[in-house]
Amino acid sequence: MEFLIKASQLIMSLSILVILHELGHFIPAKLFKTRVEKFYLFFDPWFSLVKKKIGDTEYGIGWLPLGGYVKISGMIDESMDKEQMGKPAESWEFRAKPAWQRLIIMLGGVTVNLLLGVFIYSMTLYVYGDKYLPNENVIDGVWCVSEMATELGFKNGDKFISADGEKIDRFLDVLEKVIVSKVITVDRGGVNTDINMPVDVIDRFLKNGGETLFYPRIPTVINTVMEGSNAELAGLKTKDVIVGVNGVSVLYFDEFKTELEKYKGENITLLVERGEEEVLLSTIVDSGGKIGFSRANFSLKQLEDMGFYSLSSYKYGFFNSFPAGYNKAFKKLGSYIDQFVLILSPSTGAYKGMGGFGAIGSLFPATWNWEMFWNLTAFLSLMLAFMNVLPIPALDGGHVAFLLYEIIFGKAAPEKVMEYAQVVGMIVLLSLLIFANGNDILKLF
Repeated sequence: MEFLIKASQLIMSLSILVILHELGHFIPAKLFKTRVEKFYLFFDPWFSLVKKKIGDTEYGIGWLPLGGYVKISGMIDESMDKEQMGKPAESWEFRAKPAWQRLIIMLGGVTVNLLLGVFIYSMTLYVYGDKYLPNENVIDGVWCVSEMATELGFKNGDKFISADGEKIDRFLDVLEKVIVSKVITVDRGGVNTDINMPVDVIDRFLKNGGETLFYPRIPTVINTVMEGSNAELAGLKTKDVIVGVNGVSVLYFDEFKTELEKYKGENITLLVERGEEEVLLSTIVDSGGKIGFSRANFSLKQLEDMGFYSLSSYKYGFFNSFPAGYNKAFKKLGSYIDQFVLILSPSTGAYKGMGGFGAIGSLFPATWNWEMFWNLTAFLSLMLAFMNVLPIPALDGGHVAFLLYEIIFGKAAPEKVMEYAQVVGMIVLLSLLIFANGNDILKLF
């Protein structure tokens, strides 16, 4: 069921993006009286699931859910229709139109994706508002929940200040900044300390399973007491809060763990808050530094309700949501571009994290959540805009590159060159598709 929910969200999101992207090409093509032969959601090699011809255009749904396309007459594209291209240009063909019209047609899809990303982010901010944990409100620093965090040089209690000299405003941005930045500055005991990130930090992160490295420090609240454990023998109960070990105050779970490490195999006294009263309990720490219970996990909202953290919340009016959505969209796009640049450098190991449809689908929640769905759809729209504008033949950016060549030099690139470039572009794209989805498959084993 979880797989079906994730898959349905992925297909719905991509369907929206593909249809609107292709409309970005279709509408200006029609405005400039250019014939569009096909408008398809998904690809249709050999056959299509649904098709209907209206006027000059065949509208349909293909069976291969890897995207979609519009086939514009007189254009060298993935169809490689050499027979049509060998005939004299007709007035309704793409190649017969002025270069500036062709440029608008080719940039239409990318433009729609950019505007759609801004629009969706604006509407989510208008409907749901913006609630987050300001980094400055993590007053007692972070909890390093992974050994990788300590291997990188971080310590429990570090307060994140900046990444490459740029202030980190939100706690949610900390992990991303650690992965893509060269120098992280933290406040450690009142002293600003620079921590240099290794060039292969992304590779290490991927080998670590992509697990989070930091979390706001949380109290030691008992969730489950293991049967027959020292914790059960001591009398610990669910919802008990451990606040002291042998007279030492332990406000947070990481402090509690550190104290237990000092007393392996020894008897200790715990100070426990149980409702409105405080209780002293005696127990033995085993050789692994544990006493036999699982801690409770808390959302940021629960931690706020408990008084540990203060979240910032802002509700946008309809018109105010648009500049806020614009800022959020371009911040997300900038972050994605930073990560993409790292993929191009083999020494970072970032290419190992390239994922296909499985990786994208895993981003969606296991239960349907409209806020997360629309935020992910907005991000994917921006990602598609950036990927499509890359100057790779077979992508919109490749066509744009040839059009710019024509505008600058006053003549079109030779058709043979464009045909060969189209073939090379398709090979590159298929190779990337196989590599990315192959990574998804390898992660299953």
